[in-house]
Amino acid sequence: LVLAAALADGPRPDAIAVTGDIGDDCSAGAYGHLRDAFAGCGAPVYVLPGNHDDPALMMKLLDDRGFQYCGRARVGGWGLVMLDTHVPGKAHGLLADSELTRLQADLHALGDVPALVCLHHPPVPVGSAWLDGVGLENGAEFLEVLDRNPQVRGVIAGHVHQEFDQQRGAVRLLATPSTCAQFTPRTPHCVMDTRPPGYRWIDLHEDGRIDTTVVWVE
Repeated sequence: LVLAAALADGPRPDAIAVTGDIGDDCSAGAYGHLRDAFAGCGAPVYVLPGNHDDPALMMKLLDDRGFQYCGRARVGGWGLVMLDTHVPGKAHGLLADSELTRLQADLHALGDVPALVCLHHPPVPVGSAWLDGVGLENGAEFLEVLDRNPQVRGVIAGHVHQEFDQQRGAVRLLATPSTCAQFTPRTPHCVMDTRPPGYRWIDLHEDGRIDTTVVWVE
């Protein structure tokens, strides 16, 4: 339903980013369902794992024929880097030293073009105590890498099941609502929201500007 609404809303996207929590049961069937749903969408699909995913299975099933698991890519005049913050059996996220090293290497390889970094767990607090307690544990280290790479202009995360938009210097930090259920923003404990599923359109301009809109699917 959400994908159909998004593809019917304006021009076809140049790329689709899926920021984790794809298969809550971590099954091959869940990832197969994703492949079937996106078949024929006419755009590359970039995926990365969330805390409810199986990274090894995702890499096996979602890394060919129009899908790419993590890594880096070029989308128009922008560079794209997808990271793995999955910690087995835990809700919080962590970027391993190898992922932080890869982030730096991928940004260097992409050159001076503006860059967008995607990961599941937001690297900054979103204002809900319970969610911030299961965020990205080494967010400060992640932000240090961004500070060394001024070409990074945006960060997209999932995990928090709500809209989030914050500017940090030249970098726009975004979280996107879930394509399923939402959490009420700015609550100390988990409170389900009544808002419907959602998705985010992102326009990446050659000068590094980002225009973005969240669409709620009634």
